Amino acid sequence: MVYGILGVGDSDVAACPTTHRNDGGPMTDRENLSRRAVLQTVAGTGLASVAGCSALESESDDVASTVEGERAAELARRFAPTLYFDRAEPWFPTDPRPYTSEQDGETVVDGFDAFDGYHDRMTDGEPPDPTVFSHVVEYEQSPLAVVQFWFYSAFDQFTTNFHWHDWEVLHVFVDTESGDPQLYVASSHSRKVPNNEFLDPDPEMVPRILSELGSHSSALSVNDARDRFTRLPEGDRFADITNSAVETIEDLAEIPVAYGLPRDEGSRLPYLVPEYEGAPLYEHERLPSVSREDLVPERLTLRSFDSLSAPPTDLPTRETGLVFQHTDRGEADPDIEYDLVPSSELEHIADFTGPQLSFEFAVPQFAEDAVAGHITTTGAPWNQPRYDNPAADISEPNHRAALAERYDAIGAPAEIRTLVASLSEAVSNDDAPENEGLTTEDTSVESVALLESDPEAVPTFAGLAVIQDVPAGDHQFTVNGAGVAPHSESVSVPEAGDGEGPTRAGVDGEVPLVARENATRLEVDPSGADSDLTDLAVEDDFAGRLYDAPLSEPDAVYVHGGGAYTTEVRDSDDAVGAFRVNPDPAADVAARIEEPRTGKASLASFLADIAEETRQTVAEQTEGADDILDDSGPVNAIRGLEQALAAVVEAAERATERAEAGDRGNADKQLQAVADRLQRVATRIDDASDALPDPLSNAARNRLEQAERRVEQAQAADKL
Repeated sequence: MVYGILGVGDSDVAACPTTHRNDGGPMTDRENLSRRAVLQTVAGTGLASVAGCSALESESDDVASTVEGERAAELARRFAPTLYFDRAEPWFPTDPRPYTSEQDGETVVDGFDAFDGYHDRMTDGEPPDPTVFSHVVEYEQSPLAVVQFWFYSAFDQFTTNFHWHDWEVLHVFVDTESGDPQLYVASSHSRKVPNNEFLDPDPEMVPRILSELGSHSSALSVNDARDRFTRLPEGDRFADITNSAVETIEDLAEIPVAYGLPRDEGSRLPYLVPEYEGAPLYEHERLPSVSREDLVPERLTLRSFDSLSAPPTDLPTRETGLVFQHTDRGEADPDIEYDLVPSSELEHIADFTGPQLSFEFAVPQFAEDAVAGHITTTGAPWNQPRYDNPAADISEPNHRAALAERYDAIGAPAEIRTLVASLSEAVSNDDAPENEGLTTEDTSVESVALLESDPEAVPTFAGLAVIQDVPAGDHQFTVNGAGVAPHSESVSVPEAGDGEGPTRAGVDGEVPLVARENATRLEVDPSGADSDLTDLAVEDDFAGRLYDAPLSEPDAVYVHGGGAYTTEVRDSDDAVGAFRVNPDPAADVAARIEEPRTGKASLASFLADIAEETRQTVAEQTEGADDILDDSGPVNAIRGLEQALAAVVEAAERATERAEAGDRGNADKQLQAVADRLQRVATRIDDASDALPDPLSNAARNRLEQAERRVEQAQAADKL
């Protein structure tokens, strides 16, 4: 299980590619993206762009003032969006004022009151008080104005969290001289997740919002597919976002970095059932009007991520339900017409309150741990910086750079530290012997990521977990998902502007998760080492390196029980140690490395182990052959390979003994003998390849490559 961290590169604005165009211009024509291909190529070639450019110094924005009266009303009416909701959506934009109360001399909206009152006033499925709130500001000495549309929902139920109240916003940046919109910014889950943004939208188009089920995260719809989200251009249809992409030099594929709308893109997204004080929230005595049927439907929900042994495969994707339109729009025949009310009419409300609700993440350690993040509410919009300065909500640096070039009021973008993890699933490899090799494949089930130093969980989209504005320093990063074992590792994020370009933890940015039914724990305790260990890596014979992270204390990694692994440790002197691990997929016990040593003895011992493991498997192919094919060519070829492997085992064991005895000269002589005998093994594998089953032949070649690399490390090692 591996995470990748991608910082923004040090390129200037002119070097940043525009990946999508409003007019349907040149785009990549790949429609089936491979996240692994993208990120693996990135690892070898570097990034052309990751969510924007970063060489510009941060600049402040000019002060913006509120626009009131008919001018504000006219702008709000012109850009009042049409809203498309999921068929299963329980909570629609409403007016919170019916649920206000006085608390300590201030007007507040209590979570219990709003949640219960909303469902009490729901009549025959008709949502009460459909309302959208508008707020208009303009930047001083500038023709740039921003029309904000705020959407209030009584509750938020999602896969990352659930909380009282929910405020979402659409910012429409408008040039008041030309009258043309410049930028749409639709709010995603939080400032940690990139918003859905579109630069230079069609001036004649009415903005459209696709609201995510339960969470109300706002995706944009700006093309002809009105009720679906389009991340990439499709034929003549342009994409719904102009966010920049994780892009390779060869331009093999692009993944625009924005939350989007996962269930509309074919991803499975399991929701959690909200609980408070250990019981389902709908059972609370202060919610008499709320029942289980008032929440996200059961077919989409889980009681916990670990309640499944494998990722779910039967979760439904998105279907369009109710369509909301402003009462003065006069277009088509909407399901619901909403009132447009200035948000100033709400500014007497001091806060939106409610007791803490929590969610837990399992963290794989020697003793399984849990980290609980607590969610309260999003607070009142008018107490947030983006209310008075909407530019603060632009999450795409290229978009801010474009506005900064057009308007002096907007400051140039600062460098952004962005954490990215690409999720996949580790599965058995048909080209490997049974239970001795893996491969990885894309997962269609979205997961949840948590940066424990800043406990704000983020959902994945298109299999990517993206966290923006990550503080420099060391962090613990955890991923949980439905039916998969948890993963956690340390990541180190550099200071912005360090000139080193993108930074990644893990292996090429890929995160292979393991279904719980196949997962087993691999434990490493550095306290038993003979040196100060700093790094831990795990490789499978077929899937390659699956884990690579710092190591400073006892660590546990969930691996697939059907893999065959080389575990590598590295110490503060850059000495390497290696250990062979073959977990029993049927055993419910952890594989543990008690004394992870580094140096020649460790590597030589590993060489003896991997050679003996392969020798035994090869020898099994000739069992019972003595009486029937004793002198046959195939049997002789297999026996020749077995003997060559036995010779490697003998030399490696002697090298181990000499190194442990402190005899460097003879240890190196035996390691040279190992290297020479591995060359003979390579010849014998070729001779026996037609006689061996293909999976075993493949495994022998892969292990030979591993052994050749480790014997070179052993020969070069200063430490015995």
